[in-house]
This record gives sequence, C-alpha cells and structure tokens, in this order.
Amino acid sequence: MSAASSDAAPRLHIFLAEPPAVYLTRPPVVLDCSVLCSVLFQEAARAEALRHMSGKDLHAPMLLDHEVANVAVRKQRQGLPAESVAFALSVYASQQITLHRTDTAAQVNLALQYGLSGYDAAYLWLAAELKAPLVTFDAKLGQAALQHLGGMK
Repeated sequence: MSAASSDAAPRLHIFLAEPPAVYLTRPPVVLDCSVLCSVLFQEAARAEALRHMSGKDLHAPMLLDHEVANVAVRKQRQGLPAESVAFALSVYASQQITLHRTDTAAQVNLALQYGLSGYDAAYLWLAAELKAPLVTFDAKLGQAALQHLGGMK
C-alpha cells in the first residue's frame, strides 16, 4: 500500500431516497367535465382526452362530482343502459383526481369578465391558482383560458 492511498480521506457513502421518477414528472393539469366524461362515456373525443390526461396529476374543482352525476342522469335519460352508466360512474370513482374548493368571489369575477357560467369559471380559477393548464372541449372556456392563463407569468 502506498503512502498516498493510506492518507486518503475515508470514502463517504451517500444514501439518497427519492420517490419514483413518475412522481417527479407528473405535471398538474385541470380537467373539466367535458374531457372526463368523453372518457367515462366512451365518446368520440375519448382518445384526445386520454392523450391530455395521461401521465398528468389531475385536478378539478369540487363541483366535478355534481357535473359528472348530471351527465350520467342525462345519458341514462337519453337511453344509455343503466349498466353502462353504472360502469362509467365506477370508473370515475376509481380516478385519482384532486378536488379543490374554489374562491367564490374570484369565480364570479372571472365568470363576468369572460362571459362564462359560474361553473366554468371554477375550472378557470383553479387552473390560474395552480398555474396549470386547463383541458376542456368547451370552446368558450378554452378561449377564456387562452386569454387568462396566457397572460400569467
């Protein structure tokens, strides 16, 4: 053994515990009922919706439960079999979507500013609050999101 190697500092072992990479690379996205229901009820835009949802950390305002229930009622009244509706609702129940309370006053202001319903303004408010993209098939909400979120830095 040479003198140089005996004088070397002891080697430190570093143990680094990190969550799996999937947890570090799941960007947040706010999705509205139109996008989610296209998946749940096997609608034509399903593939497009799944593309925007895949690999994302999904968020929505708390009203999403009520909107999904309303769509389920409408689908069944339009003749979709009860078993299909029940299946869609079971798929919804298994989704990992973080639901958020919204700031009602800010929601009203956004609705008035962009000519949206109070419901749609909840999605826009949440996207702005989280600084996350908003995924929607609603043209009016999409335009408002482009204006409102596009101006944020």
